[in-house]
Amino acid sequence: MTHTPTDTAARTTAGIASVSLAKPLEDIADQLGNSFAEFGFAIVRDHGIPQELIAKAEAASKAFFALPDEVKRAYKIEGGGGARGYTPFGTEKAKDAQIFDLKEFWHIGRSLDAGHPLAEYMAPNVWPEEVEGFRETFSELYAAFEHAGGRVLEAIALHLGLDRNFFDPTIEDGNSVMRLLHYPPLGEDAPEGAIRAAAHGDINTITLLLGAEEAGLELLSKSGEWLAVDVPEGALVINVGDMLERLTGGALRSTTHRVVNPSGEAARRSRYSMPFFLHFRPDYLIEPLPSCAPAGDVEVDLAPITAHDFLQQRLREINLA
Repeated sequence: MTHTPTDTAARTTAGIASVSLAKPLEDIADQLGNSFAEFGFAIVRDHGIPQELIAKAEAASKAFFALPDEVKRAYKIEGGGGARGYTPFGTEKAKDAQIFDLKEFWHIGRSLDAGHPLAEYMAPNVWPEEVEGFRETFSELYAAFEHAGGRVLEAIALHLGLDRNFFDPTIEDGNSVMRLLHYPPLGEDAPEGAIRAAAHGDINTITLLLGAEEAGLELLSKSGEWLAVDVPEGALVINVGDMLERLTGGALRSTTHRVVNPSGEAARRSRYSMPFFLHFRPDYLIEPLPSCAPAGDVEVDLAPITAHDFLQQRLREINLA
């Protein structure tokens, strides 16, 4: 079923689950699952990522994006599809969008030994020499994100009636990517109609987002209404990606979302965030789970496809491959 989005001022979300990941997963599994089925989103508190590490990461990210443009561009990897290193302002476009997003970003992925069977799918990381402690800080944060994401997937497995460890082998050595995002202050030269992140769905399994406390993140409801996501300080926003939607036959929804331009004083300052795109293994075959009945109101291609082939297909659609 297709809904036409209404672009009136978004109202605050109501009904999205906000749970503590410190609780027994059995106690929160259905709250999370029902929220993902209805909204595609949930909020997770007590996620286990230390606040001190988050603060270090935020400082390192700001330090990198404050570097001169020519220094940052030296870390752009030609032909790499933005999988590692720096992607300059004005590169990425949402699927079917005509105008690029108003953002620049840096990608950090999994580091695998050259002899690893999946090494061909994952390019080596690059690290900026100009920011002290960058590699150590973000290697630690990557591992912390991965642990938190594993806990969320364990809860999802419980909600779906699967073995609680069902997802462990599907994401082992997965092609997960951490993105450091910078939305610069809005300039007078921004193209007409451009926004910080145009309406899109995520490609991956689940996304864990840090730094969404500032207003701007909105999701599109089933009824076609934009809802502003209100996030407590330090909490993670979790959303379902296209891969998980496909695996569950649409039972869990990959919801269209965007980051809108602020007004007033907020338009004159930068916005920073750090999403972690948790992926299946590149060789994992995505096909509908027998236990999940296809959702009748979601258009999902159910043909089996490997996670790598699906990723490449989608990256071409958003101008990154």
